[in-house]
Amino acid sequence: MSSVLYDAPGPRAKRRNVIFTVVFFVLLALLAWWLWRALDSRNQLEWKLWKPFVTSEAWTTYLLPGLANTLKAAALAMVIALPLGALFGIARLSDHRWVRIPAGAVVEFFRAIPVLLLMLFANEFFARSTGVSTEDRPMYAVVTGLVLYNASVLAEVVRAGILALPKGQTEAAQAIGLRKGQTMGSILLPQAVTVMLPAIVSQLVVIVKDTALGGVMIGFTELLNGRATLAAFYANVVPSFVIVAIIYIVLNFIITSFASWLEGRLRRGKKSTGAVLGPAAIEGTAAAGAGGAIGGVGAIGIGDAGGGGGGDSGN
Repeated sequence: MSSVLYDAPGPRAKRRNVIFTVVFFVLLALLAWWLWRALDSRNQLEWKLWKPFVTSEAWTTYLLPGLANTLKAAALAMVIALPLGALFGIARLSDHRWVRIPAGAVVEFFRAIPVLLLMLFANEFFARSTGVSTEDRPMYAVVTGLVLYNASVLAEVVRAGILALPKGQTEAAQAIGLRKGQTMGSILLPQAVTVMLPAIVSQLVVIVKDTALGGVMIGFTELLNGRATLAAFYANVVPSFVIVAIIYIVLNFIITSFASWLEGRLRRGKKSTGAVLGPAAIEGTAAAGAGGAIGGVGAIGIGDAGGGGGGDSGN
């Protein structure tokens, strides 16, 4: 079956797709076999190395506390970076130079600095501050670095999403007398959300993964840092990496799946009722419209004739 947007593959295309599918699964099986042989040759598949992950001690003592800190830092960074990025993204579109230029300077400055360097600077700042305890300092440093970097990136995402909308949206809002703030809040931003959502989700996934930088450099007890302690205790470095990688994959898959569901829901909310008219209904509607137009023309003609007659009689 073919449609306007999709052409059904022919016999040659079907055979080619089948060949590509078979080749892909064969290569995937070979890769899995190679990994299995590589791990087995180094005795990394022994049960004693994987046994800790089927007991509660490894999870409750090392992995789950680290995962909780990872989620906590990522959630705080998301909650702060999203509105901050939206604010700076809108500020970069301001008509006032005294707003647009400083906002652009801040965004470009923090976007150019690596997030790890921002975490290190934040850690030194909080180390010299008397209001932050030693236990809380790594969390504060990680969240601060993530917020500064990702808010600047999200500001560019917001700015690009708004600029991607047709200019007619802004012109129409101005034509009905809406102010710039009303146009931005009521017309542009709601439409730009669906445009920006894939990039925003990608950045949220980056936030989750970048929490591991704090564990490596400043001693933040996140998931990867908990894995290192577990591997030192059980001497199972490779299995611990595999388990943590699976946890990250599942976590990011949940985020992207939720974002895909939300994007589909937003797009469906902006569509019409979706009623499909058949040819008979379209012809009937066209005939009714034509009949109404003819009737309207006839009524106008009769009214004109009546008006003309009245004028003649008056003369």
